[in-house]
Amino acid sequence: MSAPPTSTAALGSSSEPALDFSDVWLGFEEGPILRGLSFSVQPRETLILLGETGTGKTLTLKLAAGLLCPDSGTVRALGQDITGKPERELLEFRRQVGFVFQEGALFDSLTVGENVAYRLEEDHVSEEEIGPRVGEVLRFVELEHTVDLLPSELSGGMRRRVSIARALITRPPIVLYDSPTAGLDPITSQTIITLILRLRDVYGVTALLATHRLQDGFALANFHFDPATRTVRREPTPESAAAITRFLVLRDGRIYFEGSPTAMLESPDPYLRRFLI
Repeated sequence: MSAPPTSTAALGSSSEPALDFSDVWLGFEEGPILRGLSFSVQPRETLILLGETGTGKTLTLKLAAGLLCPDSGTVRALGQDITGKPERELLEFRRQVGFVFQEGALFDSLTVGENVAYRLEEDHVSEEEIGPRVGEVLRFVELEHTVDLLPSELSGGMRRRVSIARALITRPPIVLYDSPTAGLDPITSQTIITLILRLRDVYGVTALLATHRLQDGFALANFHFDPATRTVRREPTPESAAAITRFLVLRDGRIYFEGSPTAMLESPDPYLRRFLI
């Protein structure tokens, strides 16, 4: 398998969170949606953001990517306060964050290769560099043969994998996933989870993953990708011990629960138990 185009160099000191929300509020005309969120994501950690529809999961991801600015509170990422930064500075910051949008969000009129290359072209990267880098990320998601196809010619799972390739093209140390397995069959969902495991366990990518599927969170918590055998395995390893997975549950715009997979699984709380059914 080819190495993904990712880098952890921008994460800086391991003692500093890769992402940090402090008393973040965000609302619209209908009123506040996020109500005082405070949490951190450590380098190489995966934080699973759970919640019902409308609880603010996608808004949290957009705040982490600098696509939205909070009404109050601060968002820090990669050692810098991105709250209220000028758009010019945010454009530079976003090159260090990959975003896998729900349903893929590919441009229908562009080929797979053009979709993946889009951010590089925006940055005026030379054609000589774009081609090899597009090939690299498509090989990582095992879709190099689709480079000249249109999104309409791909299955739903393939489109989601192209979206991951596009998110990786700038070699980000952080990747944000918005419901990456939503609407996919179990086998295709496992393919997506395997890609996320590879990025986490082999290349140390930090992840914030929003989902309503608890099984995705437990798959990331209980399995690791073994580069020696190129397979997903359940047995823990010293290498995967650093790849911590935690759960954060949103309810009514607030943090209802934050903790380990074991704490989530063993909680007697009736609301949390609904996610386990």
